[in-house]
Amino acid sequence: MIIKRITIPFAVLISFLLLSCSDSKTPGGGKASVVKGKIGMTCMDLTNPFFKLIADVMMDEAAKYGYELVALDGANDGAIQNSQLSDFVAQGYDAIFLNPADSKAAAEGVRKAHAAGIPVFTFDIQIDDPEVRKLVISHIGSDNFQGGQLAGESMMKATGNRGKIAIISLPEVTSCILRVNGFKDFLSKNGSKLEIVTELSGKGRRNEGFTVATDILQAHPDIVGIFAINDPSALGAYAAVAKANKTDQITIVSFDASPAGKRGVFEKKLYDSPRQFPRKMAVGTVQSLIRHMEGEDVPKSIFIPCSHYLYETAVKDKSRLKERW
Repeated sequence: MIIKRITIPFAVLISFLLLSCSDSKTPGGGKASVVKGKIGMTCMDLTNPFFKLIADVMMDEAAKYGYELVALDGANDGAIQNSQLSDFVAQGYDAIFLNPADSKAAAEGVRKAHAAGIPVFTFDIQIDDPEVRKLVISHIGSDNFQGGQLAGESMMKATGNRGKIAIISLPEVTSCILRVNGFKDFLSKNGSKLEIVTELSGKGRRNEGFTVATDILQAHPDIVGIFAINDPSALGAYAAVAKANKTDQITIVSFDASPAGKRGVFEKKLYDSPRQFPRKMAVGTVQSLIRHMEGEDVPKSIFIPCSHYLYETAVKDKSRLKERW
């Protein structure tokens, strides 16, 4: 109703100002005059540099196509994340990008979005429920099982394939479950003589990784290796191992090759940190949305292979170790 009362000359002026001031980008790198829509993104932990990078790249990529992306921190809490998903639905967002903090709990929010006709795309972590997973338009993430196999290969090599080892896991999250499964799969299929004596959750965080590793060392002082499902928990484990003066005895294999993980490998705190490619994940998610909006069929799932990140790689990357992924 307000627009109808604006005189034509003033409307022209307003249009000119919008064209001049808009920050939205077009695919060609110019300025877009109109925001086509809004994307709601929620991930398990925006304080983790891995997810912060994904959020930043998604924002930039979405802006190229005229979309505004709002990124929220799920705070590692399924209930908080479902509330965020409900808000996206209530506010009429055009699409949702979801990285579940809890692979089971997030099913509720996906159902609500689907019922409201809002397309949901998952990244990094999949929904656990097979039926709800069918409601997701597309998923893009690392091949976590294959990455876990790389970790198993490195553990066998670093330990000489003998001794007791422990796993620091995150059983609420499908990607981390797959890493552990891949790790165990490689050991079982390649004549491993390693004995997994315990598997405990480090919640994917450095402090909890330190606490859990401290408990493991007290219960199993003779272990020779620890596999941790991400760099924060692995570096927390290293701190516990260093405090116990067992760095010469215990090898730590991680996952992610985050900037901190890469430095950890370079400083020989971590033996390997199978590498993910978050930029590819972020760009691929946005592009899947655009293709879907244009009426194209998109793959139901896309898995990006991981690669070893060993000391030799870190030495080559030395000049770039302070950079993000």
